[in-house]
Amino acid sequence: MVFQAGKDYGAAMIRLSGLKLPLDHPAEAMPVAICERLGLEPHELLGHSVVRRGNDARRKNAIQLVYTVDVDLTDETAVLDRFAADHDVRPTPDTSYKFVAHVPEGWQGKRPVVIGAGPCGLFAGLILAQMGFKPIILDRGKVVRERTKDTWGLWRRAELNPDSNVQFGEGGAGTFSDGKLYCRVKDPRSLGRKVLEEFVAAGAPDDILWEAHPHIGTFRLVSMVESMRRQIESLGGEYRWQHRVDDLVLERQGDGTQKMRGLVIHDGSVIETDHVVMAVGHSARPTFEMLHRQGVHMEAKPFSIGVRIEHPQSWVDRARYGNCAGHPDLGAAAYSLAHHCANGRTVYSFCMCPGGRVVAATSEEGRVVTNGMSQYSRAEFNANSGLVVGIDPERDYPGGPLAGIDFQRHWESLAYVAGGSSYWAPGQTVGDFLAGRPSTALGSVTPSYKPGVTPTDLSQCLPGFVIEAFREALPVFGRQLAHYDHPDAVMTGVETRTSSPLRITRGKDLQSLNVAGLYPAGEGAGYAGGILSAAIDGIKVAEGVALAISAG
Repeated sequence: MVFQAGKDYGAAMIRLSGLKLPLDHPAEAMPVAICERLGLEPHELLGHSVVRRGNDARRKNAIQLVYTVDVDLTDETAVLDRFAADHDVRPTPDTSYKFVAHVPEGWQGKRPVVIGAGPCGLFAGLILAQMGFKPIILDRGKVVRERTKDTWGLWRRAELNPDSNVQFGEGGAGTFSDGKLYCRVKDPRSLGRKVLEEFVAAGAPDDILWEAHPHIGTFRLVSMVESMRRQIESLGGEYRWQHRVDDLVLERQGDGTQKMRGLVIHDGSVIETDHVVMAVGHSARPTFEMLHRQGVHMEAKPFSIGVRIEHPQSWVDRARYGNCAGHPDLGAAAYSLAHHCANGRTVYSFCMCPGGRVVAATSEEGRVVTNGMSQYSRAEFNANSGLVVGIDPERDYPGGPLAGIDFQRHWESLAYVAGGSSYWAPGQTVGDFLAGRPSTALGSVTPSYKPGVTPTDLSQCLPGFVIEAFREALPVFGRQLAHYDHPDAVMTGVETRTSSPLRITRGKDLQSLNVAGLYPAGEGAGYAGGILSAAIDGIKVAEGVALAISAG
């Protein structure tokens, strides 16, 4: 018997890691390899389930698939005893999600409110709803399909809706992205597994449960967030769209701290509540300004700035996979690069989107911001990634918690002008950039950014230290990944929204340090970076709210 990939059978099993098989191996090769690895007779293996599949591409023309599998045996104890010193042979962990609380019987308290309907707010709302707390979810934007129409308005007609765009609306910024579902956060409770399982239940492909680098893509994310919204509503949760929170209602305590009592909406109405999940994204600048005005504790944090760089996907596939490029089990190749420069800066690739496109991601008028997006198929002609430089408050934007926002706005405004003051983006070929001359035309690589790209000089809209660092790093990356520094590769500016420029600091109870009942969460609060980590943080904060309500 062969178990289905990723299925949880609930029985005591052994997890075997690092099992390598060649590309195009037949299905029957898997049980043979398991038996050889564990020294078993075929009849001792009752079944197996693929938990994770990655690849080892260090030998480009002899790429191997690398599996983690759960195996069901006639005698798990004997095998575990025999491999006690082998870290690749361990009991299968329990990754099922366990609720920390449920709504108290007869509870009549004020409903918790979640601000923001991105991945963090979505999962905070979902977990609260599943525990019976019937949350209210507010978002300044629109439902996802109306939001998509507004987003296309910028991409096709250069018309921006400041409240409904790539950053704001149902699904958050992650909806218009590569849909990557992996991160490096510590996850001892396997909350990431809960996220993936909920996504599959909402219509995501089940390969996200076992692929080493799972992704979904924009089109599938749209229907998924709709499905999850329906689930939340069926459990008593309530969405309120086009509800921008303009102020907090706070009650000052005797010790000088403040306590949440309500929210003031843009139309002047007030929602009374004692528990607020602040799950706004990294671009919620007016909200950050309001929180700062109200005295909510926050601090500036590092982020990065740079451009999007595009190459034909075929170049990347060939550089990473050699003669195996194009194999269906490998898909579109990705890369990750970093270089520490002589000027003390670090240049690195960020949010790499294989087979995707560069998109207009501004949320404010008169500014240009770029981001990357791809579909599940990752079948578009170009690969793109952020090419960014790490910066920090003390050196680059001193002046308080909001100084990073001013820094971002400055360069985004210059990019708008450099692109022609029409939401076209400024672009430059790598060849022209390295030669220190403005681009007047583009070469063989056609940029994907819409509404369009204006050939120019990117030094007009990036700090001098970024330009200097790029000129050092690009040839280095070209030696690491063939054709990365090809003269026709295109750089499109500017990428400024890599992460939040501030952190709304919280304590061990997940509440604001000086506002009880306020739960900063996700990417905007500085506690996540991407869909999966934001969703995990949303679960954690929802649990914090539930425990606080249950404790009275």
